[in-house]
Amino acid sequence: MTLNIISAQSVIFTGEVKSVTLPGSMGSFTVLRDHASLISTLTEGEIRYTDNDGNHCKTAISGGVVSVDSNIISVCVA
Repeated sequence: MTLNIISAQSVIFTGEVKSVTLPGSMGSFTVLRDHASLISTLTEGEIRYTDNDGNHCKTAISGGVVSVDSNIISVCVA
């Protein structure tokens, strides 16, 4: 899966990942390969992801939106 995290100022992360956990407005949720398409708003919290090498990473956000489609996760953060 490809994860893209962007803000109005810069690209924060772009790369291949095994899983992504996001702070959704109705609760935290995890996206794995072949997840159903979705669009969701995000609240303040952390985006946690595991890259293909098994490294666990996190990025703090104050909110945003996410789109998941065809194994591409696009996150626009505030």
